[in-house]
Amino acid sequence: MAEQNFIDYVKIHCKSGAGGAGSMHFHREKYIARGGPDGGNGGDGGHVILRGNRNVWTLLALKYRKHIVAGSGANGAGALKTGKKGESIILEVPLGTIAKDFETGQVEFEITEDGEEKILLPGGRGGLGNAHFKTATNQTPRYAQPGEDGEESWKVLELKMLADVGLVGFPNAGKSTLLAAMTAAKPKIANYAFTTLVPNLGMVKYRDTRSFVMADIPGIIEDAHKGKGLGHRFLRHIERNATLLFMISCESENIKAEYEILLKELAQFNEELIHKPRVLAITKADLIDEELKEWISAELPVDLPHIFISSVTNYNVQELKDMLWNVMSKNR
Repeated sequence: MAEQNFIDYVKIHCKSGAGGAGSMHFHREKYIARGGPDGGNGGDGGHVILRGNRNVWTLLALKYRKHIVAGSGANGAGALKTGKKGESIILEVPLGTIAKDFETGQVEFEITEDGEEKILLPGGRGGLGNAHFKTATNQTPRYAQPGEDGEESWKVLELKMLADVGLVGFPNAGKSTLLAAMTAAKPKIANYAFTTLVPNLGMVKYRDTRSFVMADIPGIIEDAHKGKGLGHRFLRHIERNATLLFMISCESENIKAEYEILLKELAQFNEELIHKPRVLAITKADLIDEELKEWISAELPVDLPHIFISSVTNYNVQELKDMLWNVMSKNR
């Protein structure tokens, strides 16, 4: 059910409201036969707006709402009455949502804070009434502005998960098991590749009531940066994680080579990813002895913080939390 409900990409058709027309009207009363111009302005058209909501985790609500139409502004009227503004449409989206133009692929903005609002498509401005055009040399302007048309466009919304720590590794590296051990999250866990098909978030409780957010990113495979194995969908979530926790099973034939492949995939997708702080966790450490751990450690890069863990036996899980907290604190 979670996999069906997690939607991180939608394409929607948006139409903002047209502005109302300005009024061409002259003041008339019983004893005032020829009053001056008093036509009011038209109301502005409604916008299509995105609003960040920290309680929303998916774009599911927009999956079946393909056409978004805002209200048009009302026309102006006499007695300098301004037309009513068109109703804006506000779409609640998760933090980490990026808005793109479908035709050009250009990123327009991103939503990163709770309650943050940005206009996806602006409504048309209302036209000016004839009262606006009255001058010393033109006391009776017999014209008013029409309202501006609204805009119409296809937009793409993409979600990139926001987390303090992102888990990076090949399928079946133990990422979901670690997330379940460190948080209250309940990801699907099984002994085969690609158990996780969507990102999972969990809150890790740390010492003294402190906490941080951890994201289980679906497993990367070689050539993921080319889109292989849904690579682009997986990799874009890693861009928003402050610290990267690489996870490799001790059962791997060559841990160092596997780490370098993962690092290469990140670099080829987005070179900035390799500059993020990173830690290596070697999983399933309950299966090996101390001698083998020393041999593996000697093969790893000297500048890479690493730790042996077992999520099943809880071996070094608290020590991993300490290491991640220290790395995050150092780089904040």
